[in-house]
Amino acid sequence: MPFQSLSVLRRLAAPVVALAGLAVVTACGTPEPAPEPAPVTDSTPLLKNPIALQLWSMNRSFETEGVPATLAKVKAMGFNHVELAGTAGLSRDEFKAELDRAGLTPISMHVDIQALLDNPQQIIEDAKVFGVQYVGNAWFPHEPPFDAADADRAVEAFNTAGRLLREAGLTFFYHAHGYEFVPAEGGGTLFDSIVARTDPENVKFQLDAMWAFHGGEDPVALLRRYPDRFVSTHLKDMRPGTERNNTGQAPPDTSVALGTGMVDIQGVLEAARDTSVEWHILEEESTQPEVNIPAGLEYIRQLEAQRQQQ
Repeated sequence: MPFQSLSVLRRLAAPVVALAGLAVVTACGTPEPAPEPAPVTDSTPLLKNPIALQLWSMNRSFETEGVPATLAKVKAMGFNHVELAGTAGLSRDEFKAELDRAGLTPISMHVDIQALLDNPQQIIEDAKVFGVQYVGNAWFPHEPPFDAADADRAVEAFNTAGRLLREAGLTFFYHAHGYEFVPAEGGGTLFDSIVARTDPENVKFQLDAMWAFHGGEDPVALLRRYPDRFVSTHLKDMRPGTERNNTGQAPPDTSVALGTGMVDIQGVLEAARDTSVEWHILEEESTQPEVNIPAGLEYIRQLEAQRQQQ
């Protein structure tokens, strides 16, 4: 799916956890041992960074109201940070100018895996113009159902993409979409096999809480199983009563406001505090994002307020 087309892709203020693990250099130049990270307690902030918004959530608004008006809406909702999924019909530089004008900072972007492999320098240049650190793939091309051969191809593609991006000072991630959580020969799931066979230094992951749950997984358990592999999440809830399957597909009304569905969003936020997750990215796939997004932000604010009162 081309990066240039939004149609084919799919602030919250909070304390920022201080960086830990950096060596302190003495006057004589000898590094002292890095301090131990502060233990996670009930008083630890729920979030490491402010919540970002995946701009795919606003795709209908981009189409009907245009880029400036839509980005102004995103800013008015309280966001300072966003994840990109295309440029809504504008050139890269035009879209970057609109983001700057709206006061929105991109933190990551989704790209087509084949485009990344075919022309990595272009993707790298795009990422550096936007100033993002994370470049990810949200859908690995396959003929359903996703199988072991697809997982093999994904492992090769992700290792190559991860190496190319790391050499450029960027981080590659794969956004699991639910079809990967099928049994694998020898135990576990195909997603587990992908994690096991990709270079942990070069290949990271993005946990979409709804799609993982839709695919039969427990997103909280995934975070605990792989505490060093996820760099971000997509916070998304699933309508009660939705049938779970491994298609990676669902009607738009499957996506509901955070805290009103079947996914343990609070559990995801709690579990992520002690992992490599840096960013939580709110994403809406419903037809009423301008209702559900503020409601989801308010839900997270309530969770943070409850933590601060403990």
